[in-house]
Amino acid sequence: MIQTDNLCKYLAEKYPLDFAEWVLGQRPTEAEILKTELSIEPIRADFVVFLKVDGCILHLEFQTVGESKPPVPLRMLDYFVRLYRKYGLPVVQVVVILTETAAGRSLPNEFRVGDTVHRYHVIRMWEQPPELFLNHPALLPLAVFSRTTNPNELLTQVGESIETIAKPVERRDILTCTQILAGLRFDQNLIRAILRERHMRESVIYQEILEEGRQEGRQEGRQEGRQEGRQEGRQEGQQEGLRQGEAKIVLRQLSRRLGLFSADLKQRIESLPVARLEELGDALLDFHEVKDLETWLAQEGGASESSTES
Repeated sequence: MIQTDNLCKYLAEKYPLDFAEWVLGQRPTEAEILKTELSIEPIRADFVVFLKVDGCILHLEFQTVGESKPPVPLRMLDYFVRLYRKYGLPVVQVVVILTETAAGRSLPNEFRVGDTVHRYHVIRMWEQPPELFLNHPALLPLAVFSRTTNPNELLTQVGESIETIAKPVERRDILTCTQILAGLRFDQNLIRAILRERHMRESVIYQEILEEGRQEGRQEGRQEGRQEGRQEGRQEGQQEGLRQGEAKIVLRQLSRRLGLFSADLKQRIESLPVARLEELGDALLDFHEVKDLETWLAQEGGASESSTES
């Protein structure tokens, strides 16, 4: 299972200028990722990012909860001392809390004991307006944590923004990160319905395949219409075209996920009605081998027989 904190670390290190611009308020001219180990007693630094930007060190830390051991304020002081001693540069520290919890809401922005006071920045994602992220492809996965009273609308906006990413590989990577991070806040069925289906249904490839199905359906509809009436043939042709388009989409997704499978399985899939094809489109996300597909189709057969008997 991919750890979500590590996923944020991956994004920040892949798009350092974008993340620096977000937290600093201006875009730096350059950003260097510091792959460094902080000496003395090692700090567990799995989910932090150190960037050298325009004469300072930017320290980003991602948290899904507000409590930790050692506590966040003490850890931020410890990081500051070690970073400053090693590089001799000003250090800007930002704690990004992804999900709303009682501990996250009450997390202070300073460490204080006796005469020692050390301050850092805290960003609570659920307080941030989504507009900060929707117009920046690198920050899109974080948009799912932003302020909203309508999850459907927010995820739809995120899906629309992902569709505008021109490079297919980058679009796929951003979509994958977004789907994983969204799981921390939203129901999986909602994520699948809006993000996965929207991305697939609005893609050029999907539209091409669906149009092929419609064209085949129109041809069959015209032929049947000559025999049984144009109106009836047109309706049946369109329905059959839609079913064929759905079948081609599912077959392509299955091929990418499972590799090659038998012609018999392909024929059984092609014969499924639209509703079952849509169900298979959701179920295949959990398939790991061809046997999983065979099991699903066997259950489908049993369900069909039961339906027929009743």
